[in-house]
Amino acid sequence: MDTKTTEKTATAKTDEVAEDATTEAADTTPDAGAPAADDAVLLDEPDAQDDDAQDDEEEASPEATGIAAAAAAVVSAALSAVALTGTWTGKVVAERETLVGQIKTSGSGTPAQQISEIYGDAWHSTALVNGVFALLALIVAALVLTLPRRPAWVRAVAVAGAVLGGLGLLLSVGTYFDLFLSLPTAGS
Repeated sequence: MDTKTTEKTATAKTDEVAEDATTEAADTTPDAGAPAADDAVLLDEPDAQDDDAQDDEEEASPEATGIAAAAAAVVSAALSAVALTGTWTGKVVAERETLVGQIKTSGSGTPAQQISEIYGDAWHSTALVNGVFALLALIVAALVLTLPRRPAWVRAVAVAGAVLGGLGLLLSVGTYFDLFLSLPTAGS
């Protein structure tokens, strides 16, 4: 035999022995039936993805309601400010009542009746419109405050909306029932 052929045969036998030894070692290890570490990671990935998806849903849900609560708190504060300062709607309603009062009392009616029809009804209509805005502000603020786990600034704005709304409602009720100022009389 030639030396090259002998070397090839020896190399082939050495490779077979090394392969058999590796196979035997793998069969005798204690974790022979367990999947490889890479396989375990691959098997756990769907569970990890499911957990991540659930965490994302849980985190997104409060955040979405957090934004809604923050917006509602700001709306409550804005409605309260509108209730205190008056609205365009209130002015239009007051002017309408003034016009209706002038039409009713034109040419007839006592001075007290004219004052009541022309100015009193307009005054009360404005108070009523502002009171509706104040009541809406209170309702929105109460809804925000009843929601659990809101950031401190959202609660603070909602409390401010509730306080201002309560003040606006108090002023509107007082104005409507002439508690703060009464209508002028014909003699004064």
